[in-house]
Amino acid sequence: MPQNQNLAELSAAGVAVWLDDLSRDRIRSGNLQSLVDEYSVVGVTTNPSIFAAAVSGSDSYDDQLHALAVRKVSVEESLRTITAADVRDACDLLRPVAERQPGDGRVSLEVAPGLAHDTDATAAEAAHLWWLVDRPNLFIKIPATEASLPAITTSIARGISVNVTLIFSPDRYRAVMDAYLAGLEQRLADDPAADLSGLESVASFFVSRVDSEIDQRLDAAGADASLKGKAGVANAQLAYQAYEEVFSSDRWRALEAKGARPQRPLWASTGVKNPDYSDTLYISELIAPGTVNTMPEKTLMAYADHGVPGTPVQKSYDDAAAVMQSVRDAGVDVDDVFRVLEEEAVQKFVDSWDELTDSVREQLEDKA
Repeated sequence: MPQNQNLAELSAAGVAVWLDDLSRDRIRSGNLQSLVDEYSVVGVTTNPSIFAAAVSGSDSYDDQLHALAVRKVSVEESLRTITAADVRDACDLLRPVAERQPGDGRVSLEVAPGLAHDTDATAAEAAHLWWLVDRPNLFIKIPATEASLPAITTSIARGISVNVTLIFSPDRYRAVMDAYLAGLEQRLADDPAADLSGLESVASFFVSRVDSEIDQRLDAAGADASLKGKAGVANAQLAYQAYEEVFSSDRWRALEAKGARPQRPLWASTGVKNPDYSDTLYISELIAPGTVNTMPEKTLMAYADHGVPGTPVQKSYDDAAAVMQSVRDAGVDVDDVFRVLEEEAVQKFVDSWDELTDSVREQLEDKA
């Protein structure tokens, strides 16, 4: 089948198109394969909310749930068995992409969000999930909380590919990049002959939630409405500027010479939450080489239908800095915005994890 032209052009501009969704039905029906074949999809991201919707909304898990129930497997282990199975199957489906395009063909599985502030437990679960799925094109998702930064370094040093998630500010993003480089350096210190070539990482920088929170505060401050809907993109553009700086440094060049690959920025939360904004806003305005954009299917299809490239990110830095300064001048405490967004994001995934746990528990009881 021919590739969708809009998404093919996006890929040619250096943006890897990933799908922000996964379910057993999507894999078994051939839908995921068709997105790869026709819509330039080269990766998949998941989170607890996605799995909660998948498991509660389908009977495709019934046989596995019954087998787990009669074996009296615990709810927590059952949950991990179920989600790992879907991720493993998706990794297998995307393996040809991974072999053709190093860095892509990846599927992400998240550590339990309740561990976000426990460094050691996060690192331990990352290692367990890496072992459980046992696929080279897996990403373990670790949140970018302060407590999790050392777990990112530890995981990279152990040879575990990591998708760092829930990044909202350029400052925290710099700390994430530092954690990645430190992990590579630690891996080489532990074994100077270590192979870095298969080790990958992306840094998931969230976009639409920044607009939602800042727009609300701009309204509360009685600010000029023309500022609304601009901070999310501007904030991400400044993050890409930081990426360019870090991955052109002498520190990075030394690691690159040993076979290391850059930690790519991944634009997340790219579904538009305000219907007044273009439904392709967070795709069109975040086109830059060496990036990933993970999209809900609705957003993916919107760009496939009518997406138009905006101003390239690398030509937007001055305007982006001016936007963020204007937001501050309007009375918005941007640092507090980032703090609140991180807290809310972690809690949202904890709630989804609890919902998923409850759903699995109920179904295990039904099928016992």
